[in-house]
Amino acid sequence: MISVAARDDSARGPALGYADPLGEPFLRTRFAVPARPATFVRRPRLTAHLDQALDTPLTMVNGAAGAGKTLLVADWAARLGRPVAWLTNEAGDQGPGMFWAHVLHALHTAGTPPPAGLGGSPAGLRMVDHRLLARLADELSGRDRPAILVLDEFDRLADPETAEQLEFVLHHAGRGLRLVLVTRTEPLLPLHRYRAAAAMTEIRNQELAFTPEEAADLLARHGLRLPADATRALVARTRGWAAGLRLSALAAQQSADPETYLKEFEAGHSTIADFLLAEVVGRQPPETQDLLLRVSVLDRFGPDLAEALTGRPDPGPLLAALCRQNAFVEDLGHSWYRLHPLFGEILRVHLRARSPGLEPELHRRAAWWLRAHGAVPEALAHGAAAGDWECAAGTLVDDLAIGRLLTGLRADDVTGLFATMGPEARGAAVDLVRAARELAGHDLDHGLTHLGRAAESLATGAAATGAAAITGTAVAARLSCVLLESLAARLTGAPARAEQAMTDAARLRREVPAALLAKHPELTALLLTHLGSARVWAGHFDEARAALTEVAEPPGAALTELPREDCLGHLALIDYFDGRLDLAEHRALAATDATRHCGGRPFPGAGLGQLVLAAVAVDRDELDRAGALLEEAAESGPGPGAPDPVTEACRALATSRLELALGDPAAAAHAADPAVQAEAGSPWARANTALAAAAALLAEGRTGTAARVLDGIDGPVGPVCAAELAWARLAAGRREEAVRAADRLCADGRTGPGATVRATLVRARAAAGAGDPGTARKLLARALLEARRDRLRRPFLDAGPEIRRLLDSPPLHGLAAGWLYGDGPGADSPPLLVEELSGREREVLGRLAQMMSTQEIAADLFVSVNTVKTHLKSIYRKLGVGRRGDAVRRARERGLL
Repeated sequence: MISVAARDDSARGPALGYADPLGEPFLRTRFAVPARPATFVRRPRLTAHLDQALDTPLTMVNGAAGAGKTLLVADWAARLGRPVAWLTNEAGDQGPGMFWAHVLHALHTAGTPPPAGLGGSPAGLRMVDHRLLARLADELSGRDRPAILVLDEFDRLADPETAEQLEFVLHHAGRGLRLVLVTRTEPLLPLHRYRAAAAMTEIRNQELAFTPEEAADLLARHGLRLPADATRALVARTRGWAAGLRLSALAAQQSADPETYLKEFEAGHSTIADFLLAEVVGRQPPETQDLLLRVSVLDRFGPDLAEALTGRPDPGPLLAALCRQNAFVEDLGHSWYRLHPLFGEILRVHLRARSPGLEPELHRRAAWWLRAHGAVPEALAHGAAAGDWECAAGTLVDDLAIGRLLTGLRADDVTGLFATMGPEARGAAVDLVRAARELAGHDLDHGLTHLGRAAESLATGAAATGAAAITGTAVAARLSCVLLESLAARLTGAPARAEQAMTDAARLRREVPAALLAKHPELTALLLTHLGSARVWAGHFDEARAALTEVAEPPGAALTELPREDCLGHLALIDYFDGRLDLAEHRALAATDATRHCGGRPFPGAGLGQLVLAAVAVDRDELDRAGALLEEAAESGPGPGAPDPVTEACRALATSRLELALGDPAAAAHAADPAVQAEAGSPWARANTALAAAAALLAEGRTGTAARVLDGIDGPVGPVCAAELAWARLAAGRREEAVRAADRLCADGRTGPGATVRATLVRARAAAGAGDPGTARKLLARALLEARRDRLRRPFLDAGPEIRRLLDSPPLHGLAAGWLYGDGPGADSPPLLVEELSGREREVLGRLAQMMSTQEIAADLFVSVNTVKTHLKSIYRKLGVGRRGDAVRRARERGLL
């Protein structure tokens, strides 16, 4: 029985003060609704949810320590406008009698007196029988207005018997009781039944997290006003944890630069650490504390991985319990967990202080476990953190992921993992990683040294085990080695070596599981890209196109975007050699656009698209644009080191042609020699060098020497180069030889205007020189018609005064007017429109006329900035201009605006 002990003047009802069953006075603070601090942030979304507690028998506010559970419910209770019975549980309470004595006192202070006849001895509730619970439930069920009972820190109540009794009273009190549990763990009540009956209101940890807007309000109440992005970053780091935000704000108030402090503070050395170590870690037994410290080195963990780090069997139930307790262990599903990021930071600092030297060993154990279970990115990270380079490199190579060092959005991250790998690390996999890093950085000498050492180790291992005993690991290493061999062959200008690498790769691929190959599309893409580049260097354009198209045609995924861009640049170069300027421009623009999408990471063929565009611009006599594109290509290239032969030869070609167009044959001859050392020469690169040298000699009147220079050209050079050779031979006095070559080019239906226009000009000049101006004019008319669509001006401007006089004659002037010359008769007439503008291009053009920026046009049309830039380039091309103002002016002249 419970007896009256003393008057409680603080009670809100007609209450009498009680003593507990042990005769100790009730502590008033346990029955008082907690006060809210001045910095408390009222969150309407949560109080509105909590209002549903009035309509459901059971409400549970379940969250981690410091999640703001108690203050949320206290604020709701204080603003409710009706009595609320409040009881804060304590760990020292013993047994059902003590619990129910406190519950009855809480109800009494809120104006709900105990059932009649319960007065008497203070020890009367030491044993709680069914009769007492039934009378209490009956008393509550008869109320007109339900009593509201809040049990704070309910997780401290671990007695199953008491929980069963509470469920009995709640069930039989019916509409007379509204029970609100504030807890860190799920209570020992049949929650599933309440959930199934929609008789329960729940606010859980995730909902308790502060939103960025709520966090901004909290910080403002501490006198801190941060930019929105800084507030979002703090919320992301704390996961919206209320105590973490408040403690961070308090600390930031003491800093001269609060914004920087909140961005960079060390959680392990802060008041947050004190809170979590006391409220979360300190409550756990030693075994659980050790588990938490060890798994703190992991981003995520499951029972098996935790067992590998702790050496203790079956930690699964322990992890599940920590998650249920809201002990800052978050459930990821499928028995995988992670720590709250701040909690993880703090535990790692505590681990280093408590067990110095243990962290690297934990990383090592994690790395080998993760490697064995196919978790490659995590195994790499932990292997690097442990300094176990054998494990890290072996993981990368075994998974056929060596290409991740060469391409992909995370290539820099993967490369960075090995930045601290020292010379003491040994093994074939280690040497392969070193080779890949060096070759990707264009350090050819060191890359080839490491690659040779890796190949030697693999060959030695294969000889020792025998072909029949080669494992999947060895096959992966050999295939990785072949990939790097193909890159080395490309960078050294060795087409035969690249072909051999592809043959070896085809054989090894048959021994690799299909699923593993499918996982790494970059492997095949890189092999084909390097092979295609080597074939372009050799002048085997058709074979190169076949290899490059396999990579370029499918849409580029993240892992194959760089190879695809590389292939598009090479295909653009082949199109240029074929004389197809429009297709070359289209592919080159696609290549440069891809560069921007993948962040501009340098790779062997970086800048090739801009170089092709520069060559096209020279052919169109857009010399300023050509110079700008050459500068852009230099900025986007891979930087110092071993140059890519094809890219450098294309740079030499575009630069020498620009110098020739500017009237400096000597500078053109100097620029035409690519600064590369290759095992095998490139016929088209040699031809370009020879053509530039011949042009310089012809400018000096040394036709005989020029002819001898041209005699040294052999091998496949492409139609455009062949047409230029024909023109040079004609200028050197070898008319018949030049005309035969020009006739063959004009008869080839696969040759584009860039070659056929030049070849036709050779035939026209030869006809004029032979005293047949009528044939010359017909050929010139054909060349003008063919050149107009692509605005191919340069061949006409370089054709000499004789051709220029013929072009100025009335029959041909109309075909040249408006696009070929910017002066002379007819220059004031509106230029011809090369191609009709699309509807979207007209929309972009209209906004150009309104002086809108590229960004403003993109926003207005709901497209990306890159899309607008692509439309602008197409507009400039079709209007035959190179700048915004000129495009608007030309459009007005043509009646487009």
